[in-house]
Amino acid sequence: MQALKDGEAPGRFWHALDDGRIACDLCPRRCKLHEGQRAFCFVRRRRGDAMVLATYGRSTGFCIDPIEKKPLNHFLPGTAVLSFGTAGCNLGCKFCQNWTTSKSREVASLSDSASPEAIARAARENGCDSVAFTYNDPVIWAEYAIDTAEACRREGVRSVAVTAGFVTPEARAEFFAPLDAANVDLKAFTDEFYRKECLSGLGGLRDVLDTLVWLKHESRVWFEITTLLIPGLNDSDRELKEECEWIARELGPDVPVHFTAFHPDFRMLDRQATPPETCSRARRIGLEAGLSYVYTGNVRDPGGQSTLCPGCGEVVVERDGYRIGRYRVKDGKCAGCGHRIAGVFGAQAGRWGERRRPVSIG
Repeated sequence: MQALKDGEAPGRFWHALDDGRIACDLCPRRCKLHEGQRAFCFVRRRRGDAMVLATYGRSTGFCIDPIEKKPLNHFLPGTAVLSFGTAGCNLGCKFCQNWTTSKSREVASLSDSASPEAIARAARENGCDSVAFTYNDPVIWAEYAIDTAEACRREGVRSVAVTAGFVTPEARAEFFAPLDAANVDLKAFTDEFYRKECLSGLGGLRDVLDTLVWLKHESRVWFEITTLLIPGLNDSDRELKEECEWIARELGPDVPVHFTAFHPDFRMLDRQATPPETCSRARRIGLEAGLSYVYTGNVRDPGGQSTLCPGCGEVVVERDGYRIGRYRVKDGKCAGCGHRIAGVFGAQAGRWGERRRPVSIG
């Protein structure tokens, strides 16, 4: 796609209304805009009689990360991923831990810019197996993400979306079509949490669950789920049990689930950080619900972050933070008992480790 000017590019997901407004069809908010108005996400706006994306080719910066940081534990373990995001978001999470970019209104002053082709080349030249659309939700800059994923595929580089899954059925298939993997942030398992803590408007939990079901049954995208546990808001035994039982029933036991620790940030500074014991408790509940792969995150817990074979119980991918130790996956199976390990695995684990290396693309 050719950008118009100043990072603007034609939007693909909208339609005209009888009252003269145009409606965005990208996320469940379905913002309705008069001339010059911006959507809730701030990066989609009406210009004339059409929708434009205001952050095409613009980014808050590029960095090479370990793939486990997304977090993805069953997608090319140990490999490097070129990560980037833009500005804005279609949710208003009070606890956002990337709020300096997701809530940015300084679209024109973003720090870096690059075409989809330049990003794909940079990933290949820097030895990255994949590119991740992250830091803010790529659903709101779908046109840029789609074009970049397609450019990556031409270069033999895979693409990953880190997303809340808050996307409409109309846009879902086109957004995910060129992607290889995703981590879906399941914020909580109640509509009340989505309304009050994420400011989701009329949409919420049901929209995200529909995305997860679609990913499992209608796509070939490998995906994992993350829930950030916030003390007193979404970490009760009852809610965690309902979430894990739903995942096991509707998605199957082989979808990896990450329970990660919250730290006070943005507009939620009145809550204590999540105790490591809470993540361990959530992991235990997930395993008891029949899930095969349940992980803890944002805490030091090698036992809760390593991958165990569901067949024999032995460690097949040993992790300490983002570092990979023993790797006993052969042809997608446990090297010991031959049980299939769900995911996308290479013949060997990568050795990127915990490094985080900013890169410049221009």
